[in-house]
Amino acid sequence: MKIPGYGSILPLCFASVQAITWTATPFNPPSIPLAVRTPYLSAWLPQGSGAALNDAWPTFWTGSILGWAGFVKVDGQAYSFLGTPNVPGTTFNKAVQKSSQFTSTQSIFVLSAGPVDITVTFLSPVEATDLVKQSTPFAYMAVSAVSTNGAAHSVQVYSDISAEWVSGNNALLAKWSTSTGAILTHEVQLQSPAVFTEINDHTQYGSAFYSTTNTVGATYQTGADVTVRAQFINNGRLPNTQDTAFRAIQDNWPVFGFSHDLGSVTGASAPVVFSVGHIRDPAIKYIVAGGGTQSRSLYFWSQFQTSAALISSFLGDFSNALSRAKAFDAKVNTDATRISTDYASVVALSIRQSLGAMEVTISKNSNGSWNTADVIVFMKEISSDGNMNTVDVIFPAWPVLLYTNPLLGKYLLEGLFRYQASGLYPNKWSVHDLGSSYPNALGHNDGRDEAMPVEESGNMVIMALSYAQKTGDKSHLTQYNALLDQWTQFLITDSLIPGDQLSTDDFAGHLVNQTNLAIKGIIGIKAMSQIASLVGDTTRSNNYSTIAANYVSRWQTLSASSSGNHLTLQYGNAASWGLSYNLYADKLLKLNLFPASVYDMQTAWYKTVRQPFGVPLDTRHTYTKTDWQIWTAGIVTDTTTRDFFISSVKKWASDGLSSQPFGDWYETTNGAPEGFRARPVVGGHLALLIL
Repeated sequence: MKIPGYGSILPLCFASVQAITWTATPFNPPSIPLAVRTPYLSAWLPQGSGAALNDAWPTFWTGSILGWAGFVKVDGQAYSFLGTPNVPGTTFNKAVQKSSQFTSTQSIFVLSAGPVDITVTFLSPVEATDLVKQSTPFAYMAVSAVSTNGAAHSVQVYSDISAEWVSGNNALLAKWSTSTGAILTHEVQLQSPAVFTEINDHTQYGSAFYSTTNTVGATYQTGADVTVRAQFINNGRLPNTQDTAFRAIQDNWPVFGFSHDLGSVTGASAPVVFSVGHIRDPAIKYIVAGGGTQSRSLYFWSQFQTSAALISSFLGDFSNALSRAKAFDAKVNTDATRISTDYASVVALSIRQSLGAMEVTISKNSNGSWNTADVIVFMKEISSDGNMNTVDVIFPAWPVLLYTNPLLGKYLLEGLFRYQASGLYPNKWSVHDLGSSYPNALGHNDGRDEAMPVEESGNMVIMALSYAQKTGDKSHLTQYNALLDQWTQFLITDSLIPGDQLSTDDFAGHLVNQTNLAIKGIIGIKAMSQIASLVGDTTRSNNYSTIAANYVSRWQTLSASSSGNHLTLQYGNAASWGLSYNLYADKLLKLNLFPASVYDMQTAWYKTVRQPFGVPLDTRHTYTKTDWQIWTAGIVTDTTTRDFFISSVKKWASDGLSSQPFGDWYETTNGAPEGFRARPVVGGHLALLIL
């Protein structure tokens, strides 16, 4: 990763300065996920110190506005419930938010609209074991109403999205269409799309889709935001008309609306369900052996021939999808609450964000049919830069993959293995990433990727063994054994006394003789001894095991502080120290490579250097990382210290000082956010669930 350039990322832009007047369960996070499924379907409600669903516009992960509005009419009186629309010449009230809640898959809001409460449920499915469903770039919003005074009330519901969903440049020209039938769908796209390109991290091709079931009382309209919204506010329905004056996104802001008449409501109404999504095809350009490129598509195309068929299936599956989501939420909550309630809340906020940075792809056979045997998952390194399949971003995210479906991890590594096995990458260590600008996985044939030699080589060997241990699948270990061994040879040369190089925490700068980096390299060597054993190479296994044990013994002398009560950050710098999070892999792989005394010593030391919001990453700065703190929580030897790390992360996530999607880099002295947001590394918060 790199320090963000901030070119396309907006400032903090706190959503609101109001105090929370509603019940927030389990807490009020910096930003609440609304529709988070892919790097390009990523809609959030920024919070700061607190913003109701109708106090702020939903935003893309960068902070740019995604027009998404909602109104409800109760007995002729209009109330806004989503977004902050301004509709001149109309009168409406704001519904009053009573509660917000997030789970691993859902964000649920209850708002009072006069004598009726409306429940707005945003569901971003986590379907990790179903590649068709996991690759579907859609999310749900469901709205239901219930009378709060026992009387019957006339209720109509309205929602729209704007053309802001199709570009990162609102001056560009858009076009749109509406299809009718059993499903009503608005499709929006750029008039001049540019395949495989981004502006301000938004994709510049494909289509946004907003859909709902064409039930009795459903109406639609496209047109200027003030026109369409006023039509509903004044009439409670839309005229089924289309604006065909295609224009710039910001020219009279075209929006794409639906309304539903719920009729007379007393008990809870059936939910009105909307789906929102973005489809582009092809999705990824990937370099192949020989240097050519391959266009890859999202996995769901293997089951659906048209976007309309996918949308129909997705909407029709809402009830079942919600049931599966509730079961998944309950399992995660049960598993994580065994650690602590704070931990359960941190994990719940992390899962959608982490998986929402990934896309599951397949290729085509020579005859044009889909090759579902050729699966590669691609991950965007969100906000720190736009790299693809960055090894030291996959590595901290690895726990969420082991927990939800280890196969996703195999498919993430496959693209990296396959590229390097082609011989196109010239360095003897592992590549840093598959490409510097998503969605172009073009490799680094010049060998000039961001060099993290020990970091990435160790990461790849550790993850390869971890996957095989978890699943019993040794296919990568045998197919790519030569690569794994090549990287291990480099680790043998370079990891006991690491040269002046970057670790994953590259924002902290280069450093020679890094104690924590040496840990990773030594674990990598021991992991390769296990791999050699698994593939039947006993001689090599014994040799690497002996080397690793020898390195640990020498490392203990090199890394010790003169006081003898902590590890150093850097050999020979007695006053330096840092989070020794790389020891986590020793526990994960059950290697028992490092002595118990090291773990006990570090546990005792962390208690002495705590700050109000956690333990600093190392002595160069007072900032820290959430993922590495949770990994460290997995290696400490008493629950008090473990719980301090966990509660520090939760304290930062709930301190009201950020309106960005869950950042992983922050200041331990005062809880102020640093530069990162919405990154997939929060998948590492599941580290304790897989030990």
